[in-house]
Parts: sequence; C-alpha cells; structure tokens
Amino acid sequence: MKGIKFRSYNNTTARLAELAGMLPVTIEAAEISQAFATGVAESMISSGSTGYDRKVWESLTHFYEVDAWLPRNYVMVNKGVWEKTSKANKAVINGCASLAEYAALYRSIHYTQFTLNGLKAGGMKVGPAGDKLKADLKKIGETMAADWLKKAGAEGKAIVDAYKAMK
Repeated sequence: MKGIKFRSYNNTTARLAELAGMLPVTIEAAEISQAFATGVAESMISSGSTGYDRKVWESLTHFYEVDAWLPRNYVMVNKGVWEKTSKANKAVINGCASLAEYAALYRSIHYTQFTLNGLKAGGMKVGPAGDKLKADLKKIGETMAADWLKKAGAEGKAIVDAYKAMK
C-alpha cells in the first residue's frame, strides 16, 4: 500500500492512509469516479454501495471485504420520560424496536450482497481480504484506538471498556 494515492474523506480515513504509508487525497463521494479515472486517487476504503453507485469497476479491479465499520442506528429516549412510561408501553416500544432492528439488519445484508454482485457484474474481483491485509488493518486500528484513548482520557476508556464488555 505504500505510496498509493488513497481517497480520504475525513480525518479518520486520512490517518488510516498515513499509518498504511499511503498518500491521503481528500475526495468527496460525488468526485470518486473522476478521481479514479484521472489518477488523482488509486484506492479507497468504502462500502460496496458507494463503489456500486460510483461505478468504480470502470477504474478499479478489486474489492476486498474487510468490514472496516458497520454502522448502527439508534433511537435515544430521555431517561426521565422513559422511566415514566408504563411497562405495557415500554414492551410495545421494545417490540417495535426489535422488529425494526431485525428488518434493518436483514435489508442491510441483502443490499450489501446486491452491491457486491453489482461490482462483480461490472468486472471487479470481489472477495474477502487476505490474512496479511486483515492483520495490517487490525494493527492500524489498534494504533488509532490508542491515539483516541490518549485524547479521550478516563471517560473515553470507560466507554471503550463498556463496549468491549458487551461482546
């Protein structure tokens, strides 16, 4: 990856590029196709949907599945309001939330497969990343997490610890 021009779109992806020895180039999603076609960028980390929407198969040949981040949506409720909500209403709300969670995950999985199939149909080789790439990305992720924890302090550590305890 050293020296490759990497499409970045925020500080996190720019830092990822730097740690991998790549050259971060800030490119918005709307400019991806042109950036690859003109050689401004040579690689990126992205969802299959962004690659599919931007027809990256016109300039790129490979898509490696690394599941770098898997977004989640949340509904926040005021704690005081929630505590005053009846048990029956909480049960209905939780039931609706469980149904929405299942439906969203199901659709996400199927849409991801649809976009990966679209990349393949466009001529790209699509498949899981190799062990070396996964290990390198894991090491970069550990470095980035450690950097963040230095800035976030004890409160950040408590958040990360609570997240890890959920796994």
